[in-house]
Amino acid sequence: MAYLARTYRHSSEEQWQDRLQNGEVFLDGSQVGQDAVPERGQWLVWRRPPWVEPNAPLSYAVLYEDEELLAVAKPGGLPTTPGGGFLEHTLLRLVKKHYPEATPIHRLGRGTSGIVLFARTARARSVLCMALRQNRITKTYRALAGGIPAQDSFSIRAPIGPVPYPMLGTINAACRGGKHALSHITVLERRRDASLIQVRIETGRPHQIRIHLAVAGHPLVGDPLYTSGGGIELSGTALPGDLGYLLHAERVRLLHPATGAVLEIGCCPPPELRTASESI
Repeated sequence: MAYLARTYRHSSEEQWQDRLQNGEVFLDGSQVGQDAVPERGQWLVWRRPPWVEPNAPLSYAVLYEDEELLAVAKPGGLPTTPGGGFLEHTLLRLVKKHYPEATPIHRLGRGTSGIVLFARTARARSVLCMALRQNRITKTYRALAGGIPAQDSFSIRAPIGPVPYPMLGTINAACRGGKHALSHITVLERRRDASLIQVRIETGRPHQIRIHLAVAGHPLVGDPLYTSGGGIELSGTALPGDLGYLLHAERVRLLHPATGAVLEIGCCPPPELRTASESI
């Protein structure tokens, strides 16, 4: 049990103890007890019982479609791909019901709404993945950030990489040894204790916008994980997929994978992320 809890830290010792008592853990095909310690070369298996997936908004809207490319609007709260207890309740599963050939080119965090691109052919997938790696796909977001930035526009260059985290072993955050990351911030509207901002990212590091705004001292309002200054919530119980913040992928600009023509796709932000003039 101690080995399981130490190695697979997504679950507590008490949870692993219950699984062992329920006969769910096997070593080389045989049920094991609490004192078993795996040796090198043995197969350790947890036969996880079926689970009920958490609720999620099971819908999406098509923003653009042709034979090569598909762009859809993902609602906040719906994971892009399976993981974290979600399998059927994901955007990928929903899209594949109507477009079985579609492959996502990038992902949005569960709590983030807005544009997700899918390739419909092998050629489109290759071209778009290369464009993404070379930062030739421009992605613009809107977010509600805490506090009032002093400047109307500024850039954040804090590197992002894995740091220790009790629940998962490591988690992405700002760190000196991380990978280069660059975000450009524009304040659209200042409110009483928060600001509506636009973010254009030149790199696509995991949770980049959430991390960078926290580094700048303006973490997303309601973000349960990243705190002001770039730190992580000290209780150590929040997960990257936890909800509460407002972040929306508003616009994507790219070259069409087949024709090379400039293609710009937009997705209207939710009411909370609209300016006063847009809400009229």
